[in-house]
Amino acid sequence: MNQRHFRDAKVTVNLNAIETNIKNLKSKMNQSIDVIAVVKADGYGHGAYEVANKALSSGATQLAVALLEEGVELREQGITAPILVMGWVGAEHAPIALKYDLTLTVFQKEWLDEFNQLDLEGRVGLHVKFDTGMGRLGIRTANELNAFLDSVDPEKVHITGLYTHFATADEDSLDYYNLQQERFLSMLEIVDQRFDTRPYTHVGNSAAGMRDIGHLYDGVRFGIGMYGLYPSNYLNEHRPFHLKPALSLTTALTHVKKMEPNEAISYGATYKTEKEEWIGTIPVGYADGIQRRFQGSHVLINGKRMEIVGRVCMDQCMVRLDQHYPLGTEVCLIGKQRNEEITMEEIANHLGTINYEVACLLTTRLPRYFIES
Repeated sequence: MNQRHFRDAKVTVNLNAIETNIKNLKSKMNQSIDVIAVVKADGYGHGAYEVANKALSSGATQLAVALLEEGVELREQGITAPILVMGWVGAEHAPIALKYDLTLTVFQKEWLDEFNQLDLEGRVGLHVKFDTGMGRLGIRTANELNAFLDSVDPEKVHITGLYTHFATADEDSLDYYNLQQERFLSMLEIVDQRFDTRPYTHVGNSAAGMRDIGHLYDGVRFGIGMYGLYPSNYLNEHRPFHLKPALSLTTALTHVKKMEPNEAISYGATYKTEKEEWIGTIPVGYADGIQRRFQGSHVLINGKRMEIVGRVCMDQCMVRLDQHYPLGTEVCLIGKQRNEEITMEEIANHLGTINYEVACLLTTRLPRYFIES
């Protein structure tokens, strides 16, 4: 939470929802499979440190981040659980990973060749990533894998894990998912010929874990689902099990006025009143992650839906009210109010994007409050 907070606008994160979602996932899967809690991008905008602590106390055994600096920050905040850095990290930064006991993702022979020139005391833990069809990062062919393994210096590195990432585990058809599984198995056959014991292996993302499809090996990386958000509209419709959203966003009315017919609202005069209308102003805008495309979406006031009218400004936006409301009346942009709810999925559909992006849009100008209820 920000130390200085004078504006009536905040993100509230219910950590008990994190616990509920992890326990629901664990009850769905084979109990021998670990939950790797993904807390990259500040915990998908929810707060990495707080979510990580709750996830670990709720049954997760490991953490995953995208950036080396994200892992360093968690270590400096006192997190001691294993942490995997899933993004590419330059070989020259490997000493930082060693210092903070962070596991790096690797997949390039050239990376190993550069790394092998470093003078280090101790071995750096590595997870090898395979590109089985995501087309993003990873070893793609048997020749690449063999050349990579030939460059491994066991005195300098310890290969502790193997993984891949699915591109379509959240879709109806599993044809491409199954193809990726087959490709991963062919890579494992090569690894098994080179290692006495297969390293820790994880392939499942939230969608694969929630659906419990295919072979999930040793661990599932629980990302978006841990926060109570479904990985796709398909899974939101078919819901393999219940998820409890953890995040809500609230603010309050700072100004209320009655407007005459044909009065313009906000930049560009893109909205004009059709009759006498009550218009409320709320103190959030695109600097907080409420994009201009939010125009035409809704907020909740007194348990009722009210439309955002006119262009969203950097720090404020306007709402068409059904009546006069006192200043300070709560406005809910994400979450439940009385018997009504605005979900991130609803907002994502309005914006033409995905719920992941809605969560990550919410900037640090909005203080995070953590509750357990």
